[in-house]
Amino acid sequence: MRLNEITYSNAVPIDGYGPGFFRIGGKAYEGAVLTGPEGTSVWGGYADQASLLALADKVDVVFIGTGAELAHIPPALRNALEAAGMGVENMNSPAACRTYNVLLSEGRRVALALLPV
Repeated sequence: MRLNEITYSNAVPIDGYGPGFFRIGGKAYEGAVLTGPEGTSVWGGYADQASLLALADKVDVVFIGTGAELAHIPPALRNALEAAGMGVENMNSPAACRTYNVLLSEGRRVALALLPV
């Protein structure tokens, strides 16, 4: 079996998560977060479209973690992101973290917006 060391671009992987927090790049963040090629910051949730739209030229897909359970995102948010040319995938936050890490390791242009579990 051949093992390859994974190198990440400017974005950093999700190290872990728990009730109300995410650990990203070795640092703990409370509440909702947004991470991607521009770094990691607090995210204002579904109403914070501006933070996601600012990534339109930098990412191809944004994953939205909806918390502990899969939930629909507001249609207005999905429509705005898709109109900006971004793919949108919503899933529960644990699945979104795993998917983001895999695609990030492949060098894909992705971002991740997470609601806490």
